[in-house]
Amino acid sequence: MDKFETFTGVAAPMPLVNIDTDMIIPKEFLKTIKRTGLGVHAFDEMRYDRQGNEIPDFVLNQPAYRNASVLVAGDNFGCGSSREHAPWALADFGIKVVVSTSFADIFFNNCFKNGMLPIVLPQEQVDILMKDAEKGENARQTVDLEAQTITTSDGEVIPFEVDAFRKHCLLNGLDDIGLTMEKVSSIEAFEKQSAAARPWV
Repeated sequence: MDKFETFTGVAAPMPLVNIDTDMIIPKEFLKTIKRTGLGVHAFDEMRYDRQGNEIPDFVLNQPAYRNASVLVAGDNFGCGSSREHAPWALADFGIKVVVSTSFADIFFNNCFKNGMLPIVLPQEQVDILMKDAEKGENARQTVDLEAQTITTSDGEVIPFEVDAFRKHCLLNGLDDIGLTMEKVSSIEAFEKQSAAARPWV
């Protein structure tokens, strides 16, 4: 998993509430176990019509937001069924941060495991970021995980909270496998000790 570094990018406004995982990545795209290739299908039913043509009014189809890396969303983002493909699809599209007043627990946890940062803020601060995002691609927001701040295009700094352990994992690019590999010397020592103590196993 890549390390999460400070970046400045386009923020896309998506004020809809209760965006569920089926809206993020419809069930017909869950056949793969690969984390790549799903970005083109993110928000598929909102992005494309039945003939596969882009719907111009959808925010991520608009020229200003095609390269968005921050998503400023409505309340209860990522609700619905549990599917790790949802953060996979967003990450593959290029989204690094999702801001909302609340997230579904499973989606929230899956974001961290896949290198994305979900940020929970009060409604009034989400409104500030949403309004800033509505300015288009020239209004870029800066996310600094180390300092735990989002800076708007006008220079307004909004602090956010994040669990210390999850922050450590993102900053160092550690998913569950990476965390395990940090303990590889202890694991090897235990295996040698166990083999010596129980050679018949």
